Amino acid sequence: MFDKILIANRGEIALRILRACRELGVQTVAVYTKVDTDLLHLRFADEIVCISEKSYLDANSMVVAAKNHGCEAIHPGYGFLAENADFAELTEAAGLSFIGPDAGTISSMGDKSNARVTAMTFGLKLVPGSNGAVENLAEAIPIADEVGYPLVVKAARGGGGRGIRMIMKNSEFEKAFTDAQAESLALSSNGEMYIEKFLDPVRHIEVQVMGDSAGNAIHLGSRECSLQRKHQKIMEEAPAVNIPEDDLQTLLDLSVKMAEGLGYRNAGTLEFLYQEGEFYFIEMNTRIQVEHPVTELVTGVDIVKEQLRIANGDVLTYKQEDIQIRGHAIECRINAEDPETFMPSPGTIEHYHPPGGPGVRVDTHVYQGYKVPPHYDSLIGKLIVHGENRDLALRRMSIALSEIVIDGIKTNIPLHQKLVTNAAFMAGGTDIHYLEDELGLK
Repeated sequence: MFDKILIANRGEIALRILRACRELGVQTVAVYTKVDTDLLHLRFADEIVCISEKSYLDANSMVVAAKNHGCEAIHPGYGFLAENADFAELTEAAGLSFIGPDAGTISSMGDKSNARVTAMTFGLKLVPGSNGAVENLAEAIPIADEVGYPLVVKAARGGGGRGIRMIMKNSEFEKAFTDAQAESLALSSNGEMYIEKFLDPVRHIEVQVMGDSAGNAIHLGSRECSLQRKHQKIMEEAPAVNIPEDDLQTLLDLSVKMAEGLGYRNAGTLEFLYQEGEFYFIEMNTRIQVEHPVTELVTGVDIVKEQLRIANGDVLTYKQEDIQIRGHAIECRINAEDPETFMPSPGTIEHYHPPGGPGVRVDTHVYQGYKVPPHYDSLIGKLIVHGENRDLALRRMSIALSEIVIDGIKTNIPLHQKLVTNAAFMAGGTDIHYLEDELGLK
């Protein structure tokens, strides 16, 4: 196992990685910026280093810091540099291990148009749409007319819900396509787009996969991520509910087939839209997901520790027959934002009390007196519960949400309290537009 790694991230995921390292006896180097000095994991890391004024996106600084501090590997977490193929390549070129897939896989799957074509070769269905990348309006307009309205235009290199526009009729297409492409160029300097038929109602289902350098691959079951607002996930659960078992098993098997065919290494997630018994591949995320804890709770697999082992050259600890789904888990993303307007709410946390009890897990970096900075994503923690069935998990989540106290800033906890007692959500199977269409959360 590695002696020392650098954690190229911040917040709750940095603390999550640090804890896994401590369990494996791996020393850690934590990075921070000059406007982000109050992070909890900085207190527990073996070494810390300031890498920027306020950005975590300087790949060269990360690699230099890792080399200067005697690290053997870098864990990118999620967001920031996690799906940056150039960063992975730079890390490997410096003689360090990148705790994730290789640069070629990140680049190939990061191009959503290419990922769609690749998925089709492994027997996965695609949402009807453009066969490849679309680079300009002249090319896009006839494809859009052929696909038919309503439709969705997406950035081939998009992420986090950016570079996406839903278009209801052809008169809206030119402006929406131009705006989405401009957003994509600002995000990734890549203007390639693709077009998909708009499906409604539809659910968002994903499959966690893991692979090693020896060519082994397994799945860790399914997740449901349909509670979204503006393409941003709010709540996740595992396993997906109200889907015929045979249909879900076919999806899991095909996902493993694709991971094996890619020679995929480390943790990854295949994402799908589900409608009327059909799964449609939309993208592959080549990193650990925000929602990985629900999978850990129903499988008993520590995904971060497994990431470290795989990057170290070890084979997977588990075979597919070892993976058993036990009970049900739900995760609420706790954001520092107004629960009605969704505007960010930075500031000092004046009082903090985490919930407890059987089956309750809190992944967070906040504490009483912590100052939530205005410079980064509003996610300040994740509340996760596990129960022997979904009904018990829902009750535990409702209790946990009533116990958690975060004073001094606004959070979306009141929204979660409404959602876990919402009749449609409790029944299972709400679609991805439910929050916006039925609850009016635009």
